[in-house]
Amino acid sequence: MGFADEMPAQADTAADFLKGLANSDRLLILCALSRGERNVTDLIAATGIAQSSMSQHLAKLKLEGIVTARRDHRNLFYAISHPAARAVMKVLYGHFCKG
Repeated sequence: MGFADEMPAQADTAADFLKGLANSDRLLILCALSRGERNVTDLIAATGIAQSSMSQHLAKLKLEGIVTARRDHRNLFYAISHPAARAVMKVLYGHFCKG
């Protein structure tokens, strides 16, 4: 199996991954998480996204394997877990996240 045989599957995987990032609210969340782990309250304060929307976006990012959640007592802390997402966000952060 050569490059031409593997490329379509890899392109589909990459496209699915990018769909998870291709939303302005999710990018705001990931910009905030680029600076390190944060809980939902911190993410809402940093992004201005309503709690109901925040929950939906974090669920999508978690389902896609882009972020992970860690429970500490009553708080959930989120972090970017996908290596490709960290790499992409490093580039995007330098161009778009710094204010």
